[in-house]
Amino acid sequence: MRALVVYESMYGNTRAIATAVADGLRGSYEADVVAAGRATRALVEGADLLVVGGPTHIHGMSRPSSRKAAAQASAKPGGPALDPDAGGMGLRTWLDELPAVRDGSGAAAFDTRLTGPAAFTGRAGAGISRRLRRLGYRQTASPESFLVDKQNHLLPGELQRAAQWGSRLAASTPPASAGAAGERGGARQR
Repeated sequence: MRALVVYESMYGNTRAIATAVADGLRGSYEADVVAAGRATRALVEGADLLVVGGPTHIHGMSRPSSRKAAAQASAKPGGPALDPDAGGMGLRTWLDELPAVRDGSGAAAFDTRLTGPAAFTGRAGAGISRRLRRLGYRQTASPESFLVDKQNHLLPGELQRAAQWGSRLAASTPPASAGAAGERGGARQR
């Protein structure tokens, strides 16, 4: 079985979490990690499980304006380093271009966000999850948040927690029906 972990990352934290989630999935899945701008339709159609994550910007998913502000913050002296894929497509645009599925393929969502109650920080994972459901994906887990501090560093233990979450996803996600790949246009047998 194949899993695809698609991420958007401005400063590298969400990419690091995506990689850890994939590591956790690898007990049951062949797992690939791809930035949203490189997550082609063929890659998505070939996945038995789609896991999507992004940073929380202004209480939700990033927007072109918040991505621009993040890049500008990076350019300031002492600003955080910009992720190599930060200039690519954001999740909001990628999800808008993602085709609907008919087979109820499994999907899960995650985000990175500041520490504190979600009511104050927001959660991009909730919006990602809603969009995946609208496209016909079956949610295999509630959206998960991984925390960063005010200096934009992942909190200690978050990478391990992400790998554990990936392991739990793998253990709790049954494969889609045997004919699902053909319905999505893929030729692989499950």
